[in-house]
Amino acid sequence: MSECQKNSIKKFKNKEALIGIVGLGYVGLPLMLRYNAIGFKVLGIDIDETKINLLNTGKSYIEHIPAEKIEQARESGFSATSDFSRVSDCDALILCVPTPLNKYREPDMSFVINTTDAIKPYLRAGQVVSLESTTYPGTTEEELLPRVEENGLIVGQDIFLVYSPEREDPGNPDFETRTIPKVIGGHTSNCLEVGVALYEQAIDQVVKVSSTKAAEMTKLLENIHRAVNIGLVNEMKIVADRMNIDIFEVVDAAATKPFGFTAYYPGPGLGGHCIPIDPFYLTWKAREYGLHTRFIELSGEVNKAMPEYVLGKLMDGLNNSGKALKGSKVLILGIAYKKNVDDMRESPSVEIMELVQAKGAIVSYSDPHVLKFPKMREHHFDLSSVELTAENLENYDAVVLATDHDKFDYELIKKYSSLIVDSRGKYRTPAENIIKA
Repeated sequence: MSECQKNSIKKFKNKEALIGIVGLGYVGLPLMLRYNAIGFKVLGIDIDETKINLLNTGKSYIEHIPAEKIEQARESGFSATSDFSRVSDCDALILCVPTPLNKYREPDMSFVINTTDAIKPYLRAGQVVSLESTTYPGTTEEELLPRVEENGLIVGQDIFLVYSPEREDPGNPDFETRTIPKVIGGHTSNCLEVGVALYEQAIDQVVKVSSTKAAEMTKLLENIHRAVNIGLVNEMKIVADRMNIDIFEVVDAAATKPFGFTAYYPGPGLGGHCIPIDPFYLTWKAREYGLHTRFIELSGEVNKAMPEYVLGKLMDGLNNSGKALKGSKVLILGIAYKKNVDDMRESPSVEIMELVQAKGAIVSYSDPHVLKFPKMREHHFDLSSVELTAENLENYDAVVLATDHDKFDYELIKKYSSLIVDSRGKYRTPAENIIKA
């Protein structure tokens, strides 16, 4: 064991280390709060000056993280900066940056590469660098390793490199950063030991795997498992609908089997930063090995088609009332990607809005968690959330339930809406003004 390794492990065990978290979004911010809460000094690093200013004045920009927690962290030593030269002060650098797809549905590694290039000049002996962003197997070895060693540091001896995928589930009250087991793979066994010392302070259970590639593949399997099963149940929804069977009743009944079945429910498409994106990281990498991932790509096709399916159901419902979609007033209920959060990443609701608007309808939305439509990379609506009142609901030709927030008054919606297109199975009892989608 090298002196660097001994000193690093000792610093983490004694909570003397400064933890640097690069990327202060839905993954980085909860991780910062966890390390701060157990007595570590934490430095947040981000290129977004707006985020930096909000955090340094004790404010939050994520709904389920209250400002009081940010203020408490600030009072006990947390600070945020856009100055990457501060990297040299840190004993650990945890990278929590986006890994989206480009317009060709191929991995966009620019955030990971640009971040690694930004920290590279300030790396020093004794540090551990951990990538948490979901990515294809081989990223840590192919992209981070040569950059970390570029200035003469030797990984596994002077500096330590690990991959430990994030497993955050925003808005889930049953789990928090501490209670979600942490998978870790190191570039060498020494790297793994230092990585374990970093994370075991903050996480109840650390799961060691043999390599960074194995850890990268683990995260992809988790998300592909979910994407494929959602694709399956979405396809079954279409078949069940044609046969006049309620797919939600079927899933509920199947879920009573105590073994061999996990319940997945259909919806208007996939959202969030992980499930709609991550499977394509593996399909892209598999082509390098001459392999075609048919299951993954088929589920992607099915899930991608769901907003169009919802649009078709909306048009059918309006037609039955003698109305065209063009010129109709349509209210989308819920534009976050899942219930009870403000997270808009890859939300299928936004695609539904665009499809409805492209057909000539006048589109509005209501979402108690997203009061103004946010600035997004690829989508823009100059809209604010509509208050759900009897008068407002009666003013629309149709409402589309896209995200089933608990804050919605579903009885009010049912009573005053002339047409409800329910893509979430919220209304189980048939009614004349409700169409299942």
